[in-house]
Amino acid sequence: MAAKILANLIVMGSGILARAVVQAYRQALANAAKSGVTHETLQNAARKAGKAMTEQEARQILGVSENANWEEIMKKYDHLFEKNAKVGSFYLQSKVHWAKECLEAAHQAKGEGTSPS
Repeated sequence: MAAKILANLIVMGSGILARAVVQAYRQALANAAKSGVTHETLQNAARKAGKAMTEQEARQILGVSENANWEEIMKKYDHLFEKNAKVGSFYLQSKVHWAKECLEAAHQAKGEGTSPS
């Protein structure tokens, strides 16, 4: 008997909580729409999507020259990626990874080929 009452209280309480969360979310969206935050957020996202890393920026991040071969790039990448994994930041580690991806695409486009990473 007590278990049934407890189960009913839990079900009713979770239903009330779910409705409150949905209502709060709707209100937050309405407030954001009134203040223009959603429009600004969409504009920022569109701007960031259009900014791909350039090959020059990737070379600066990894510290390699324009005539560096793929092995040298991978050596620098491995060193920087591991260093940032241990004592660095996730942001820098991500930049190093995207730099390697950018240079990999550039090398493949030039037909120089890359070894599996």
